[in-house]
Amino acid sequence: MASTVSTAGAARPTNVRWRVVALMFVLYTINCIDRIALSVGLPVIGKEFNLSPAMQGLILSSFFWTYCGFQIPGGWAADRWGGRKVLGWATALWGSFQCLAAAATGGVTMMLARIGLGVFEAPYMPTASKVVAAWMPVGERSRAITLIDAGAPLGSAFGGLLLSALIVFFGSWRLAFLTVGLLTLVVGAVVIWQIRNRPEQHPDVNEAELEAIAAKNAALVGAADEERHMSRRTFVAMICGRIGWTMIFFGLVTWGPNYLSAARGFDLKGMGYATFAIFSAGAVGAIVSGTLADWLQKRLPRDVAFKILFGLSGSVALAGLLALPYVTDPVSAVALLAVTVMFHFFGSLYWTIPAMLAPKERIGLIGGVMNFAGTSSGIAAPLLIGLLVQWTGGFDAVIAYFAFCALVYLIGSLVIDFRPHGPQPVLQEAGA
Repeated sequence: MASTVSTAGAARPTNVRWRVVALMFVLYTINCIDRIALSVGLPVIGKEFNLSPAMQGLILSSFFWTYCGFQIPGGWAADRWGGRKVLGWATALWGSFQCLAAAATGGVTMMLARIGLGVFEAPYMPTASKVVAAWMPVGERSRAITLIDAGAPLGSAFGGLLLSALIVFFGSWRLAFLTVGLLTLVVGAVVIWQIRNRPEQHPDVNEAELEAIAAKNAALVGAADEERHMSRRTFVAMICGRIGWTMIFFGLVTWGPNYLSAARGFDLKGMGYATFAIFSAGAVGAIVSGTLADWLQKRLPRDVAFKILFGLSGSVALAGLLALPYVTDPVSAVALLAVTVMFHFFGSLYWTIPAMLAPKERIGLIGGVMNFAGTSSGIAAPLLIGLLVQWTGGFDAVIAYFAFCALVYLIGSLVIDFRPHGPQPVLQEAGA
């Protein structure tokens, strides 16, 4: 095992755990770029394959069929075989399916490529939750998992800009898809080379870092990391809150650009920049929420700390969505949406719940169940929103629906009991 020595001759802890987290963040960003690629290229692909609007919608939806359905098997696989092996196979296969999409000859073959992409992207976040629980001490887990989850809005923000630029540069959507698929395989290989199931298995982690991780856990009075309990009420509240949160996220990902164009009058270029600003704000919100969660847990009972953050998140999201129809200036509407999405992405803290409350041997499974419920919104949200727009002829009903989802997210989050076992004492440094 590698050792790092200071000038004074004493062992200095390595910091490999944060290197692992950073690499997983990069890979998840690429994961989300892969999944948004079709949305960007569809105007060109639709013309080349002569796809009807109904067929285009079916192809867009097909990714979520398997992405949703394989959340639970993916989480179970992480528990069964470990994070490194699952991430290795999943990344190699989803990158391969992204490359295969570049060779599609029509709507059916493109749909098959998207179905395969959904299967092998599905295990990523349940597995990430498992890896973070193994690598990170209690006081650093919120920052770690929300940093990784920030790849979702960041991938959505950069994906549109990157794919459109590649299509223009190559003059071919096929070469753009192939480039992104090959990038996935390269970055995935680096991540698998660096990751291990547990820190003590990594050749670059020295004894000082292992001791530091153990000391950070031991220093948190009442962390109760070994005693986890999730009641039925908490489980149901977690599922409902997650569905409310993801309905808004997937609704914005699939229909947000259309809203900016049809309801706010942005041209293609302006729409791209507005989408980038909105989802970049979401990435900032995810990262900030993790930092605040780890900071607050040292000063307040964990249940109180998380309910403050989720309460703030849900309340601001609800207020912003209720106010949006009354904002007439397009730029002001984008600014309001950016603030709303930033606080909405405090919901990335949901990925701390499996590692926080589930038994160690079921962290991946619980994460898979939670994300199965959430990603089902990827199937339902685009269809529901399309019907609302068709029936009402505008987006006001859609915004009202989003506000209802924000209320569900708020109530569900506040009902969750974040105490692992009975009354939860304040997490504070021993002797402080």
